Amino acid sequence: METGILLESGTNELEILEFRVGENYYGINVAKIREILPYQQPTPIPNADPRIEGIFMPRDEIISIVDLSRVMNLPKAASAQGDMYIVTNFNNLNTAFHVQAVEGIHRVSWGDIIEPDSTINASGVGMATGIVRIDDKLIIILDFEKIVAEINPESGLKLSDVDHMTGRSRVTSPILIAEDSPLLGKMLMDCLKRAGFTNIDITNNGKECWDKLTDYEHRGVLDQKVACVITDIEMPQMDGHHLTKLIKSDDKMAHIPVVIFSSLINDEMRKKGESLGADMQLSKPEIGQLVEAIDQILGINEQA
Repeated sequence: METGILLESGTNELEILEFRVGENYYGINVAKIREILPYQQPTPIPNADPRIEGIFMPRDEIISIVDLSRVMNLPKAASAQGDMYIVTNFNNLNTAFHVQAVEGIHRVSWGDIIEPDSTINASGVGMATGIVRIDDKLIIILDFEKIVAEINPESGLKLSDVDHMTGRSRVTSPILIAEDSPLLGKMLMDCLKRAGFTNIDITNNGKECWDKLTDYEHRGVLDQKVACVITDIEMPQMDGHHLTKLIKSDDKMAHIPVVIFSSLINDEMRKKGESLGADMQLSKPEIGQLVEAIDQILGINEQA
């Protein structure tokens, strides 16, 4: 199936691949997908996490296979006939997800994606990043970063990356963050605070961030309230690319530095971010590099 459909930058749209695990239907942002391959018998790995079904080597690269039915505690299918592997690339990592069927690709607006409430993602243990209605069917968009991070914590943000920055001078420049994951948002806040940043405000998606920026602009306090914006790309209501486009298209806001901090940074996404005026773009695991980028943007020179 063709997964290289290109969208115009900053339109607040995305392509969702609908797939089936057991009898349930789910979705994934096409931007995360490298390719889709037919099922082949995996090679088991001794003493691996039980959610890792094994490995395979489609070309010259060994890729781990995550059994999504095991991840979501669904009954395992009696037969793997017709099953597929969705091979993803995010956080600079290639991973295959074993699914029962691929249903098709849908183009939707981030504005149509509903953010799960606390009854769905209670205590941060849920696996949904959004819900969208397609053809009278509710499609749950899964949090693939969280699934991988729970299996391999080294793939996610690591507070240890900024341990050496503890004790730096306090930085009071106001930083505004747009991040829809409560878990990642908290980790991001903790990391930045360890690195000395004391004036941090976080919003749940691009729309909330944009509303806050426009409010500050109307009140004439924009520069006092925001010295830098850090944004994810994937977010319900408004994505980070559209947020960047709005900021950089506004004469009164265009001077505000925008750092895109996302698991989706690859060559194609980097080009999109550059075309929209993003000042810097970093892959999400690189929290240490994010701190260095903010230092550079804000003109902070730490003594060695």
